[in-house]
Amino acid sequence: MSTPTDPAQRVAPPTPFDDQRVSLHSAEFSADPHRAYREMRNRFGSLAPVELAPGVPATLVVGYRTALRILNDPEHFPSDPRMWQQNVPHDCPVLPVLQYRPAAPRTAGAEHARYRAATTAALDAVNVNALHTFVERTAVSLVNSFCSDGSADLVSQYATPLSFEIVNKLLGCPPEISRKAAAATAAVFDADADAEEGNRLFAEAVQELVQLKQNQPGDDITTRMVQHPARFDELEMLHQVLAIYGVGMGPLQSLVINALRLIMTDDRFADGLLGGALLTRDALDQVLFEDPPLPNASVTYPRHPILIDGVWLPAHQPVVISLAGCNNDPDVGGGYHTGNRSHLAWGVGPHSCPARHIAYPIAEAAIEQLLDILPDIRLAVPADALTWRPGALHRTLADLPVTFPACAPLHLP
Repeated sequence: MSTPTDPAQRVAPPTPFDDQRVSLHSAEFSADPHRAYREMRNRFGSLAPVELAPGVPATLVVGYRTALRILNDPEHFPSDPRMWQQNVPHDCPVLPVLQYRPAAPRTAGAEHARYRAATTAALDAVNVNALHTFVERTAVSLVNSFCSDGSADLVSQYATPLSFEIVNKLLGCPPEISRKAAAATAAVFDADADAEEGNRLFAEAVQELVQLKQNQPGDDITTRMVQHPARFDELEMLHQVLAIYGVGMGPLQSLVINALRLIMTDDRFADGLLGGALLTRDALDQVLFEDPPLPNASVTYPRHPILIDGVWLPAHQPVVISLAGCNNDPDVGGGYHTGNRSHLAWGVGPHSCPARHIAYPIAEAAIEQLLDILPDIRLAVPADALTWRPGALHRTLADLPVTFPACAPLHLP
């Protein structure tokens, strides 16, 4: 990595790739991103010119070692998007996800450290054992709602409501507020919805939650944020809670669904569906390498033009780490990843996921509970008929239809 020191060097020469940008918002990319990553790596090397949305250029990092260098260098690659978003249209479909918010994911330096400290403290205080029990009971309740039918869509009937219940439990969010947050969150992260309206409705729901916890504190993340020495103001509290929802619901749902898909479609896992001590753990490891829920989520914005791997990266233009592309970089191996957790799915450096110690056992419990109750579960359609939701920043199925022998609901003690 080289860094310009002479002011004259701070003006980067034009990139020769502006007319060769790969669209990450196309149906073709969503259908087979792994092929796109391979083709970009073969064509451009570790840094590929891409378009996140129509007219929104970026650089996608598909080299594992290059990603580590960037993620561990927040001085030259901060995660604050404010300079970038000044020139982004208000109706840009990726703006609601990438825009500046006063919370850890989209800040840098001392501001980031302040938010990160509060988030980490709130998450570290979660009683994981009690949460595990809650996950199991919630999973059983959801399976009970469809087990007598002999068929279900595991996205809408299992993973989505399960993730939502878990995040609400962590935040101490009561049902009347959680229903409002659910509808709003769907709009924020759905490429076909009105994301701006979703943001507004979500803000209203979260503000209700924050006010509730100010008046009625509890043993939950929201209360711990409210009471943290950082003393967040109203807007900051809003975005702390929003960040937990944003990185907790969609990614958790996707992790569970992607692992279940793998278990039911890959012979290495499907053959062990009726047993195998390491089945779930292996499936999660494989998914986190190949199809992580947030495949292109680590976004940085160079303060100045900077030369990396022979490519000039413009100032304030997104540099997106392709976690999925880098994980499968042939320079660092590939194939079956049993017991290997060197993937980048949880991030690296100051912006690594602070909830990994919670997310992993939650996903494991959710998958194992379902398979314990419905051991003969199978896909209801051919594997190649499954549809991935469009979008560059997430990797999740639109639905996961399954069949199984109908059974009576389990008794909940």
